[in-house]
Amino acid sequence: MPRPSTSTRFIAATAVALVAAALVFQHELDASMNERSLAAGGTRVQVPPGASLRSVLAELARLEAVRRPRLVEWYLRLHGERLRAQAGIYELAEGATAQAILDQLNAGQVVLSQLTIVEGWTFAQMRAALNTNSDLQHVWQHLDDAALMRALGAPGMAAEGRFFPDTYRFAAGTSDRRIYELAWQRMSDRLRQEWAARAPIPSVPNAEAALVLASIVEKETAREDERAKVAAVFANRLRIGMRLQSDPTIIYGLGARYDGNLHRRDLETDGPYNSYTRHGLPPTPIALPGGASLHAVLHPADSKALYFVATGAGDGSHHFSATYAEHNAALHAFLKRTGAVPDAAVGGGAR
Repeated sequence: MPRPSTSTRFIAATAVALVAAALVFQHELDASMNERSLAAGGTRVQVPPGASLRSVLAELARLEAVRRPRLVEWYLRLHGERLRAQAGIYELAEGATAQAILDQLNAGQVVLSQLTIVEGWTFAQMRAALNTNSDLQHVWQHLDDAALMRALGAPGMAAEGRFFPDTYRFAAGTSDRRIYELAWQRMSDRLRQEWAARAPIPSVPNAEAALVLASIVEKETAREDERAKVAAVFANRLRIGMRLQSDPTIIYGLGARYDGNLHRRDLETDGPYNSYTRHGLPPTPIALPGGASLHAVLHPADSKALYFVATGAGDGSHHFSATYAEHNAALHAFLKRTGAVPDAAVGGGAR
């Protein structure tokens, strides 16, 4: 039997070597996908919009979450796989394999954050909360209130009261613009829904008036069982042309000048938000009203009350009165119970 030629033996040896090299290479590719992250648990990686596979792997390598990024890239390309990660911030588990990390990115398991906008906050307080939230991208932080409202498509509209207080969940890295848009749309929708289902209230002629009045109710009481009663007092006063005499409107008008106490001079100094010196509603809302306050002003209690004052019981409750004589007696009961002097009673609601 003839012996194989030298060239044949060379070709065979080369083929064996190539197969062996391919097997070794495949083994290394497989191993790279199972290598565990050296990054500390809780390490975060941000995937920007439109990021390429190579750029994401480079960032993971920089964080020591993926140890051999080029082999991982080769593995994915040879297996016809691609990165489908949505933009956002991802938090990596300690010791996760490269495969597990890529699965997490492809599943879009981004870090979810939340921001609570509190009922009764002013718009300035809402803006401060957004501006200091480290999980948001602050693309609208530089806008003043007027410019922000123009960007929302509401030029010339006051921002106060126009954003719905709620807890908003979002992927870390979301633009603050998105939160403004969501809160703006939610308040617009809620106001429209409440107005469509309103009870007939002649003293609240339109949805804008309802929003302003709801903001006052929001600041006057935090008790669920009193909002409709407070709304009735103000609706009754508006109906007969009586001043609202609501302390929160004055506090809002004072702004940074408010020192924590209302003084007689504050009640007597005229201004657009002084509901002791002016009839009707103030020119804008004074806070961000919640859904319960919006509902209350459009479904007020069946009440003839024109006055309310704190009871001093420590539970935030008020006494409601239809006559000034009854109200005066309730005011003296408050003073006696709390030991307050008359000026200290200012802030207890409509007089």
